[in-house]
Amino acid sequence: MPNQFALDLAKIREEARNHLSKGPVTSANTSDLQRLIDVLNEVVATEMVCYLRYTQNAIVAQGINREQVAALFREHAGEELNHFQRVSDRINQLGGTPDLDPATLVARSHTEYEAPEESDLQEMIRENFVAERIAIETYTEIVRWIGESDPTTRRLMEDLLKEEEDHADELNDLYEPAS
Repeated sequence: MPNQFALDLAKIREEARNHLSKGPVTSANTSDLQRLIDVLNEVVATEMVCYLRYTQNAIVAQGINREQVAALFREHAGEELNHFQRVSDRINQLGGTPDLDPATLVARSHTEYEAPEESDLQEMIRENFVAERIAIETYTEIVRWIGESDPTTRRLMEDLLKEEEDHADELNDLYEPAS
């Protein structure tokens, strides 16, 4: 017998009226909200650290391909800042507060921030490539962890994951491994 779709609209309406203080979070969201907010605050930190690294690299880049690489870094920085904003907004929707404390940003980030000692483009490309691969791995695990408990947050993380994979692909095209 095929799976039948059915809704208890009376119950859904009652829940909606009785739990307005929860904002958009309904009983359909079965995630551990506080743990999810904590994890998303790590993503916020990761995205801000990536934004700062890309921005710094775009400013100090030197060399024959400086303009092309700096333009890519600026583009990626803008996208990382957009990720930061989108995840911060989701934390707020879930009833949490985005943790924007600069004093703990790097400690909460999945990636590292190191300004290069020199303006070596290949070193900058390498460090950003490493950071993108870290984001891909950790965001993949976050998507798996969320599963079906919060489809909206999972889709957000899947969108970010796709964009981080695009970044890594672009950096891979520019990366020249040391021989």
